[in-house]
Amino acid sequence: MFFLKNVTTKINKFPLDKKIFLNLIILILFWAIFDGTVSYTAPLFLTSLGLTKTQMGLIIASSSVFGAAFDFFLSKVCKNIHYRRLFLFMYILCFIYPFILWSSSKIIFMSIIAMAVWGFYYDLMNFSVFDFIGNHSESENSQRFGIAAIFKNIGVLIAPILAGFLITDVITFTPFIVALIFISISFLFYLVLAKLSLNDKFRYQSHNYQSNFFHEFALWKKIGHIIFPVLFFYTLIYIFDATFWVIGPIFAQNFPQFKDFGGLFMSMYTLPTLLVCWFVSKFTSKFGKKRTAFVSFLIGNILLIPLFFLKNPVVILITVFFSSVAASMAWPAINSACGDYIYESQKFDKEIEGLSDFSINLGYVIGPILAGFIADKVSTNFTFSFLAVVNIIFVILLLIFTPKNIKISVSK
Repeated sequence: MFFLKNVTTKINKFPLDKKIFLNLIILILFWAIFDGTVSYTAPLFLTSLGLTKTQMGLIIASSSVFGAAFDFFLSKVCKNIHYRRLFLFMYILCFIYPFILWSSSKIIFMSIIAMAVWGFYYDLMNFSVFDFIGNHSESENSQRFGIAAIFKNIGVLIAPILAGFLITDVITFTPFIVALIFISISFLFYLVLAKLSLNDKFRYQSHNYQSNFFHEFALWKKIGHIIFPVLFFYTLIYIFDATFWVIGPIFAQNFPQFKDFGGLFMSMYTLPTLLVCWFVSKFTSKFGKKRTAFVSFLIGNILLIPLFFLKNPVVILITVFFSSVAASMAWPAINSACGDYIYESQKFDKEIEGLSDFSINLGYVIGPILAGFIADKVSTNFTFSFLAVVNIIFVILLLIFTPKNIKISVSK
């Protein structure tokens, strides 16, 4: 009690802006545990309904299609929406998502509705956080985005262990109940954030997109051609990520004697994202951002190839961990490279951001479909090895043909 009182006293002495930000990162943490829990449960639940892994992959891929469409809607249509309202809409969708997904056990079409809700609330979360930090932290944007990402990754690390422990041979509503508890805790911190920020005057600023669709498409085509290697790499790494989240929980069913193998498997995949962010800059400053991203992802995939032949669950966990340590360096490295393009060509920032988002969504559409199809036709563990070989081939080509320096020089 003394410790809790001491912490509370110190928090109360924080400036108002820091109190609001503290509530933000805590609500992100609990939201990430909620999202990670339902993300882990969804593939298992859908296949338990009798769907093939290919059908399950198609359904999960639809969430990215809906998310991309909703992203366009938010950017193009919504004007002057405050982050408090965006957060509120997001929480409403989070609360109803588990019930809609569960109802698909009776009406399978409801699974598509559930994926739409999933895509929508995930997009709203990203918009809300971006709007909050962008409007409240003009001089500390990078630092606060980094802190928010760390808390999100901690939640993503905890969620699979929790979900793997809760899920047995028969998928019950229990994981969803636990997920709802965490989203309720997150919502309580949102209420505090909303109260503390009640008098702020910041408002969501929508992007000013080109009104001429054909002119904008032509710009996308020109810029996309110039930065194609980076965009293609984005698609590869998000196919990689989608494969783990879709097939990982199902792969765990191969080891029923190893309690919570699925949770540990996914945690070994997600843990390195918390570790590499502290030292990746040393590699990018020495070897360059694109080369660091390509080579680290190449090494990660090489380490993943033996997964098809391994039978010992402990060895598999170790293999996945070291593979992910290498591959996880690709995300901050390539994001940093893309950030440089935006900084150097600020008049094309929205086009570059749009192309990057499109490439990421494309990866999340292709990944679940391809992974589900391979798992159906061969096996789940072969899925990882097969995609690793494909990634290795593509990354070698990128290393050979990607220009060392990419300059965006087109007319607006």
